[in-house]
Amino acid sequence: MTESAEDSGTPDASAETREKLLLTPSRQFPDWLAEQNISLSFSTYQAGKLFLIGLQQDGRLSIFERTFNRCMGLWADGQTIWMSALYQLWRMENILPPGQLYQGYDRVYVPQVGYTTGDIDIHDVAVDDQDRPVFAATLFSCLATCSERFSFKPLWQPPFISKLAAEDRCHLNGLAMRDGKPAYVTAVSRSDVNDGWRDRRIDGGILLDVDSGEIALQGLSMPHSPRWHNGRLWLSNAGTGEFGYADLERGRFEPIAFCPGFLRGAAFVGDFAIVGLSLPRENRTFTGLPLDDRLKKADTDARCALQVIDLNSGDIVHWLKIEGVVQELYDVSVLPGVRRPMAIGFVSDEIRRVLTVDDTDWDPKTGLA
Repeated sequence: MTESAEDSGTPDASAETREKLLLTPSRQFPDWLAEQNISLSFSTYQAGKLFLIGLQQDGRLSIFERTFNRCMGLWADGQTIWMSALYQLWRMENILPPGQLYQGYDRVYVPQVGYTTGDIDIHDVAVDDQDRPVFAATLFSCLATCSERFSFKPLWQPPFISKLAAEDRCHLNGLAMRDGKPAYVTAVSRSDVNDGWRDRRIDGGILLDVDSGEIALQGLSMPHSPRWHNGRLWLSNAGTGEFGYADLERGRFEPIAFCPGFLRGAAFVGDFAIVGLSLPRENRTFTGLPLDDRLKKADTDARCALQVIDLNSGDIVHWLKIEGVVQELYDVSVLPGVRRPMAIGFVSDEIRRVLTVDDTDWDPKTGLA
């Protein structure tokens, strides 16, 4: 893992980063962040970067990035960020006490715990009611958690998967939690042979109920990022560019918005969803999808961006367009109550100099805890 430049957005970006990356917000996007009292984080495994989006004191965007090899799944609550990488799962903790700033930042996320999982292709990550990470171990077609001795501990597998094997049979990628427990997952197909999902990209996608193991929705096109919010299960039908919700009683996907890009990543605040859009790769996996025809019909090109969707109207009300070295996003998360976040990386000496002490029970008079 390597460390990238510091704040990589305007105006405090390095010259090298500015040349390779351009992030352009809609006119009211910074004001919306301030109104919602949030910051955002998003991951791009294609460029291997974690981005933290907040506001500077003058109200302009603060865009901070660190490099983590193939970072993908994100989960955050403002104090903690869980993030999957190529062969590890990291827990990053904010080290600043409330009200304290560090170089103008109100959150400093430091990698505190790293689990070595091996390259099991972790996609979505969440935290359950036991405060343990749960993730989609896509290579093994299962949900899993961390193990103190092994690469991972399997928790659940679709009934149609006959063997726990490193074969990415159905491309199980998305995880929705409800009441602190895994509730639904998305998969690109119900294939039970190695790499079989690639043959069913156009309409073989499914949504699975974890408790029953039954298929709740089918006929989807590369579904991703199921999330339970405000009494509904939301998800992205990435192969069509549609974001919407699952009508679980009728077994139907109800789109509310078309987004011009390959959809992955979803987070929520109030009546808004923040979703990630990617440029389709020029290979068999991402070409020939219904999204191609939708883009042509709309007379537009695919884009890489974050888009904010009004859940009541389906309108795209704000966005952050991303151009340059970053072309694909995977996940996005909301950092509630955070104005300007940053993170510590692994290469520079900064991680050696940022020292904190847990003196919660420390008695300075006796020198005892």
